[in-house]
Amino acid sequence: MYLCGMLIFLDIDGVMVPAKSWESPKLLSDGFPEFSTKAVRVLQSIISEGVTVMLTTSHKSRFNIEEWKEIFHRRGITVNNLKSLDESNFGVSRKDEILNWVNVNTISEDFVIIDDDKSLNALPPFLKDNLILTNPMVGLTDSHLDIIKSKLENKLHTV
Repeated sequence: MYLCGMLIFLDIDGVMVPAKSWESPKLLSDGFPEFSTKAVRVLQSIISEGVTVMLTTSHKSRFNIEEWKEIFHRRGITVNNLKSLDESNFGVSRKDEILNWVNVNTISEDFVIIDDDKSLNALPPFLKDNLILTNPMVGLTDSHLDIIKSKLENKLHTV
């Protein structure tokens, strides 16, 4: 399933990299953890030319956009349109980072927020309705892909 004109707000820890407290994630040669093969498959299946991935991860300022593109590429994901939320002050929640971005920018395309942060359940309804909440120990899976497809199909029918 390839989607055009879509924005994906993407977290990494607990989404692309399962957070298993009993083991450290395997680091690849670039010093960043390996992504789950399930998460790679799901994310790649929804990315196409018209899709923009907006990094929301706490790691977002650790690498520049070109380095992030290479990190994704090494893990089997091609992301042509990659952006990042601005680095925020220490202590600003993910929810507030997303709200601040939405308050300054207009979202003119379909969007999903893929994250494991349960505080995002407190987002306003127009954002929360687009939240795909993952289990941090499992990450992004095929069942999430079904939810993403369902949300986007519902939007198509309500237009």
